[in-house]
Amino acid sequence: MASAMAGAMFALPRPARAIKFFKSPVTTNVLRPPGAVPEEIFPSKCIRCGRCVEVCPYKAIRPLDIREGIYAGTPLIFVEEIPCYLCMKCVEVCPTGTLRPIQQKETRMGLAVIDKHACMTWNEELALCRTCYNVCPFKEKAIKLNELRPVVIDDYCTGCGLCVHGCPVTRKDGKKAINVEPIYASRPVKW
Repeated sequence: MASAMAGAMFALPRPARAIKFFKSPVTTNVLRPPGAVPEEIFPSKCIRCGRCVEVCPYKAIRPLDIREGIYAGTPLIFVEEIPCYLCMKCVEVCPTGTLRPIQQKETRMGLAVIDKHACMTWNEELALCRTCYNVCPFKEKAIKLNELRPVVIDDYCTGCGLCVHGCPVTRKDGKKAINVEPIYASRPVKW
């Protein structure tokens, strides 16, 4: 009987207002997959089926473990380890619409931010690093070169993290010279 009661307890829906008491795991370079609903409702809408994790051919999407409380089992992408390659397979398999079906260009997982004090190209006169520019799937739209230095164009950056993953500079705090700060799909698309 005790196991039946425990099972019934875990089957209860999570109240959306309870989420305010827990800190979201989404942070710099730790993002939700493409098409994610706002973080305030994500944990209550995601059923933790793992389909997005299974379908990702790059193994970029990982479920959070049980220690994360109400966020346990929800998907995250750690872009420093494996970025999102924008294949969009995850949005196709989400049964609840927690990952909404969107086009690659509409993706707004985050926004890349360059630390000009850490970036070799901004910090050194003769540095020729263009890794973030070269790996960007939307170069000349999401990231451009201004006097041979990379500049992120906010309106077009998808936050995929390819730039972070490729960046050869690691700051003393462990972050890269370019990092992705999480944002949500409410940002207008300029395409």
